[in-house]
Amino acid sequence: MNLGISILFTQPQAKPPSLFSFMSPFAWEVWIYIAVAFLSVSFILFLVARITPYEWDSPLPCIANPEKLYNQFNLANSFWFTIGSILQQGSDLAPKAVSTRIIAGTWWFFTLIMVSSYTANLATFLIVQELEESFKNLEELANSKIDYGCVANGSTSKFFSSSQNPVKQRIWENMKRKGEIVLKTSNDEGINSVRARPGKFAFFMESTIIEYHMERKCGITQVGGLLDHKGYGIALPKDSPYLDFFNSKILKMQENGKLDELKRKWWKEEGKEASETCPTTSVSDSVKALSLSNVGGELTIKVLIFDFMKNNLLFGCNFFTLVLDYV
Repeated sequence: MNLGISILFTQPQAKPPSLFSFMSPFAWEVWIYIAVAFLSVSFILFLVARITPYEWDSPLPCIANPEKLYNQFNLANSFWFTIGSILQQGSDLAPKAVSTRIIAGTWWFFTLIMVSSYTANLATFLIVQELEESFKNLEELANSKIDYGCVANGSTSKFFSSSQNPVKQRIWENMKRKGEIVLKTSNDEGINSVRARPGKFAFFMESTIIEYHMERKCGITQVGGLLDHKGYGIALPKDSPYLDFFNSKILKMQENGKLDELKRKWWKEEGKEASETCPTTSVSDSVKALSLSNVGGELTIKVLIFDFMKNNLLFGCNFFTLVLDYV
């Protein structure tokens, strides 16, 4: 059975949802490209509609030869047409010329793909919360403000003190400088320190012991892979006649899966009567109602738009009143 030194830490917690989590399905670059495409298509539609004669109509159908013609695709209506396509609401404008219809059809196909991709990813980003991981490997732990330690005068401390790796040397110097604060007398003391200081203390210990305690204690987990690799063995006297017998039996147990069966029995099944009852997340619990923090961005934008419209409306009314008073 292979093992090695690994990092024991508290389980990561879910990050609080962002105010603008509704924008998460697309990266910022994609949003910028969509905005540029929206502005470009609106201007092109406006220009082409001005050039083609088929978009110019009489403002009054009863007049055969009017002095002035009307074009429905002014600059404001061009923007309204393209934004209506993005929001899947359409508009009361319909292009008549072949050139403007080609532009509109191309834009509709683009919005169909983008809106479908956005809708498919939106539910995942609103419901599934990202885990807040403090570190992912040994180097990130060494560069963080998290305290870390191991059992004093043990094989793990010997591993760090004798290592030639710069990161591991820096970790050992830091543990040696803090002394008894991080160097514990036993693995149990280290586990209790990890649980007593959630998110602020990590403990180095053998991976098999971490796996054993993870099955029996809540809120702890193994971070990263193994820092070294070794295996368990059975010590016998030198030149023992039982050496070949033990080697062959252990290899046979490894080949037929007996060792994995024994590990599963003693690590995951036996002795769990006195273990802690950890909360489990069922399928029904994983889908929760959206809170205000999930949809706060949409409500904020709506309030800002209404406030902008209200201020413009008040300004227009005041300006109109001044004009009437002047007249």
